[in-house]
Amino acid sequence: MKKLLALILAAAMMLTFVACGSGDDADTPAADGNNAAADNADGANTDGDASAAVMTHDEYVAAAVDTPVTVETYVQAKQSWWENQATVYAQSEDGAYFLYNMACSEEDYAKLTTGTKIRVSGYKSEWSGEVEIIDATFEIIDGSYTAEATDVTSLLGSDDLINHQNEFVTFKGMTVEASKDADGNDVAFLYNDDGSGQDGSDLYFNVSYNGQTYTFTVESYLCDNTTEVYSAVKNLSIGDKIDLEGFLYWYNGVNPHITSVSAAG
Repeated sequence: MKKLLALILAAAMMLTFVACGSGDDADTPAADGNNAAADNADGANTDGDASAAVMTHDEYVAAAVDTPVTVETYVQAKQSWWENQATVYAQSEDGAYFLYNMACSEEDYAKLTTGTKIRVSGYKSEWSGEVEIIDATFEIIDGSYTAEATDVTSLLGSDDLINHQNEFVTFKGMTVEASKDADGNDVAFLYNDDGSGQDGSDLYFNVSYNGQTYTFTVESYLCDNTTEVYSAVKNLSIGDKIDLEGFLYWYNGVNPHITSVSAAG
């Protein structure tokens, strides 16, 4: 009888060990979930990230670099798309964002027209003074907003200018100043910041206001050599008085990405 009882107890213990051992398989669904997340990286975000708390722009500004952020904002311009990644200028009523290499299928990129509202989840990052959202996913949501250009001319040279980083802005009554080409000649613009480029490269040009000179850029991915602004900058002359519009990008200081140039009004 004791042997029989011992066998029954041993069998019960074996069943207990088998049941506990099955917990080792708990990692498998998690691994499958990671693969699913990777599959979703090529397109618009799923509802999973939508549960993150949406920040105001002030909360985004206050967030530490390299921390996760979620914002709702509106597409203002698209800079580029390749390898299922999109770079986008976005702005809400309370502030603007630069979305760098955001996961995006080519099909979804076509949907990101000016004014489209999106919820974006990624990480706050900074590169040479430019604050941006990286490693992001997104989803399109209901809503539309197109920003009017804010005149920030009077803020040039002030500490307040950076508070408008990435916004759609305008500069009035700027004077075109000379740049130096590779031969030391005075020119109105350069292909690339050192003059090493050619037609189709980024355009760099100097403008002044109140005795201070600033370098502005036509980013060729945003506005290529078929656009009006690209042609307008190529036709500038030193001393011209001009008005400009663009996005208040930052690179070791203010370096706006210009989308429109016209004679000063």
